[in-house]
Amino acid sequence: MRATVLRGTFQVYELAALMAAVRYVTKSAPPEIPPESLQQLSDLLDDYDRQVRALPATHAASAPRDGRQDPSTQHTPDSPSTHG
Repeated sequence: MRATVLRGTFQVYELAALMAAVRYVTKSAPPEIPPESLQQLSDLLDDYDRQVRALPATHAASAPRDGRQDPSTQHTPDSPSTHG
């Protein structure tokens, strides 16, 4: 059980950056970081990795590797309509 649960809304690249920072901390944490904190971060990464692997293949295949949204899938009011 986790001590604290937060809910947030992130852009894909923001979440990717956050998770990369968590990975960095868990791999190269200074000795003054409590082991309990490192374990919580490690558990968070395990959950994240498991859920990413469980995503439908269509989401993973269509996502750009650099974490940015494909401009061809963005719809704005100024975008020309492709449906006649």
